[in-house]
This record gives sequence, structure tokens and C-alpha cells, in this order.
Amino acid sequence: MTTVDTVGVSHRLTPQQRKAIVAGAVGNTVEWVDWAVYATFAPVFAGQFFAGGNETTALLSTLAVFAVGFVMRPIGGAVLGAYADRKGRKKGLTLTISLMAGASIVIAVCPTYTQIGVLAPIILLLARLVQGFSAGGEFGSSSAFLIESAAPGRRAFAGSWQQVSVGLGSLLAALMGTILNSTLSEPDLHGWGWRLAFGIAGLLGLVGLWLRVSVHETEAFTKLATKPRRNPLVAMLRDHPGAALRVAGVTIAGTLIYYVWVSYMPAYAHLATGIPLKTALLANTLAMVVFITLLPFGGLLSDRIGRKATMTAFAAGFVVFAWPAFHFLANGFWSVFVIELIGLVLIVGYSANCAVIMAEQFPAEVRTTGIGLPYALAVAIFGGTAPYVTTWLTTNHLGHLVWIYVAAAALIGVAVYSTMPETKGKEL
Repeated sequence: MTTVDTVGVSHRLTPQQRKAIVAGAVGNTVEWVDWAVYATFAPVFAGQFFAGGNETTALLSTLAVFAVGFVMRPIGGAVLGAYADRKGRKKGLTLTISLMAGASIVIAVCPTYTQIGVLAPIILLLARLVQGFSAGGEFGSSSAFLIESAAPGRRAFAGSWQQVSVGLGSLLAALMGTILNSTLSEPDLHGWGWRLAFGIAGLLGLVGLWLRVSVHETEAFTKLATKPRRNPLVAMLRDHPGAALRVAGVTIAGTLIYYVWVSYMPAYAHLATGIPLKTALLANTLAMVVFITLLPFGGLLSDRIGRKATMTAFAAGFVVFAWPAFHFLANGFWSVFVIELIGLVLIVGYSANCAVIMAEQFPAEVRTTGIGLPYALAVAIFGGTAPYVTTWLTTNHLGHLVWIYVAAAALIGVAVYSTMPETKGKEL
């Protein structure tokens, strides 16, 4: 029997809704395995694609290709978002995972620089551009699909699995790196082991593709079949500019603080306190496991008390916690772990909510575009630059000011989250 609250909002997921959420989350996980495996193995395959003689130059060139992939994310958010709004969430998701997995397989079989010369880095660059394009479309499509597939009273819970799957994808890529580095000799790892990683990632993408093909289109999109269609990008920009700006505003604090805590904090702890980097990374990984586990519960809390309360708690928490986090960081596993853990528990308030809040800003006909484009732009501008800004501060002996950078982002978050309209219970 379906349970409802006092205003008639369903809180129970049907078997079909559960299947759709599982398919969306698993597909998104393998999509992000494909995305993350590049960074995991960049130091290994760098010398295969660029002229030999200088390992540092080769690695920097490989990382530059990685960074260029981020440039394509807003383009993918706009183009693939419009495609999903025109053709359906299911078709959008099958296209994004096909592009991502196909690019991984291309990298896996691509000849080296010594075999085909300059064509090798060109092929690598093109494959990474395709992956960035795919990643840009994935967030909007998967968020819209998960939210539209959920019972009305379980939207934040369903949306939280978007971020669960991103975290699991990154952890699986890291696990793959650990296993191959531990079991293969260095010549084998550099010769063919990295190709195996990309090949596995590509094959996992085919599993995700099969899952996405097997699910039904969302009811919210199906209802649009009889309505006249407009260009989703034009309609979103013309009719919903405030909602698009709100999506970007919602993203600023969340993406910046997430990148600082997950990508920067281990390196900062190593530089500031002298703790071995592998110890700091272990603390980070264990805190990430707890974070991923808590995300669905954060979604359930949002479904109960609302989006504004949980998002504002995240931002206000960092206004208070930013200074102690950096001031009391010490050379010890437990110090780093506790600070990482407290920060990531606070970030649950953002990550469990971001997909549902963005989806609830737009009508179905522009929802994927409305989520994808402003989100990708905000991530590229604020999240993508966070590691650079924090590294610049540290190398210029200004690392003691990083907490101000975090606190300022959190204050922006408090302003945005406390003034945005509550969307819990809003009809999609």
C-alpha cells in the first residue's frame, strides 16, 4: 500500500521506480569510472602519448588534456541537455554513456607516440573532448531522470544517488589503480596495464548502457509528447533566466568547498604539517566512504524537513568550521581524518540536495538543459579553479588564508540558500 503524508504526497517507491533509480545510479557510476580513470593513470601513460625525454613535461601535457575536457562540459550540458529535453531522458542517458565508454575504448587501443607520432596526442585529446562533452550532459540528464522517476515524497532521496554514484565511480577508479599498481610490474603497467584499465572502464560502460536501455522513459517527459516543442536552450534562457541563475548560485559554494575538501585538503595537510601524503590520502578516502554512505540519509532528511534547511545548515556550518579546520590541522592520521570527516558530513547537506533542487526549478520541457548548462558553467568557473587558487595561495606562503576562501564561499551559500524558494512538494 502506498503511504502518503497529510498533504497526499507519496513516500513509497514502486518496483518500477526502484529499478529506474538503480539503473540511473549504476549507469552514472560506470560513466564516472570512465571519467576518473584518466586522472588515476595519467602518470603511467603520459610518456606513451607525448615525445620522450622529459617525464614531467609529458605528465603536464597529459594533465593539460585532462583540463581541456572541462571546457567541453558546459557545451555538453547545453547540447546534450537540449537533446534529452527533445528526445527523452532515456535517449539522452544512452547517448552520454555511449560517448564516454566509446572514448575510453579508443584511448585503450590508441597507438603510442613512437608508433604514429603526433597523431597519438591528437587522438587522446579528441577522445578526452568527447568525454568532457559526455560528462557535461550526464549530470543534467541523470538528475532529471532520477528525480522524475521518484515518488514525490522521495525526490531528494532519489537525487542523492546521483552524487553517490559519482563518488563510487571515483573510488572504483582509484581501486583499479591500486590493484593494477600492486599486481603488475612497472614495465607491464606502463606497457599494457593502463590500457587494461581503460578497456575495463569501456566494458563497464556497455553494462551501464544495457541497464539504461532496459528502463522506461519517465512519466514527466512522456506527458510532453502531445505538446508543441520549442528549442529547449532558447526557452530556458528566455523564460527561466532566474531559475538558471539560481542553479549557478546553488552550485558555487557546494562545488568550491567540495573540491577544496576532496582534492586539496590531503595535499595541504602534507605541505602544512609534514604528514606523509599516503596517510593524508588514506584519511581522505575513509572519510569519503562515510560521506557516500550518508548521502541517501541526507536525501531522506531533505524530503522530511525541506531543501532550504539542509542546504543552509551545510553553508552555515562551513562559515563556523572553516577557521578551526585549517587552524587545528596537525601531523597525525586522526587529526586529518576528523577534519575531513566533519567537512564531508557538512557537505552531505549540499550533495544530497543539489540534483533535486536544480530539477525542481524547471518544467519538464527544459529541465535537463536548465540543470546541465548553468551547473557545468559554475563547476568550470568555481570548482575547476579551486585547486589552482588554493595551490597558488599555498606556494605563495598564503596557505593560512585558505580558510577565508572557504568561508567566503560558504557565506555566498548562506545568502543563496536562505533566500531561495522552498521547492519540497512542488509539482514537477
